[in-house]
Amino acid sequence: MPGCIFCKIASGEVGAKVVYQDDNVVAFRDLNPQAPVHVLVVPKKHIEKLSVAEDDLTVLAGIFGAVLKVAKDEKVDKDGFRVVANEGKNGGQSVNHVHFHLLGGRPMNWPPG
Repeated sequence: MPGCIFCKIASGEVGAKVVYQDDNVVAFRDLNPQAPVHVLVVPKKHIEKLSVAEDDLTVLAGIFGAVLKVAKDEKVDKDGFRVVANEGKNGGQSVNHVHFHLLGGRPMNWPPG
């Protein structure tokens, strides 16, 4: 999708601190981290938001596989971590490309916001 920053990162057009990638997924450090570990995990395929991803369940499963791999690599799998996906304007989605935030390395409060 032209103009989509996550598509540009996924294609390598824009640089990012990539911590994991495979054929379908790229994971990179958030520029404004909210925890010691804050990684964004995105599909390389442009999917605008979760509510339109019903035809991409295999891609979403791959994202969760990447989340588990990154959590282990970042050593937050033992003490716990949080995975967050924002949906639409009211859900706080700031980039219109499905993405999951992997947060860890500190205690997480509840409710989150």
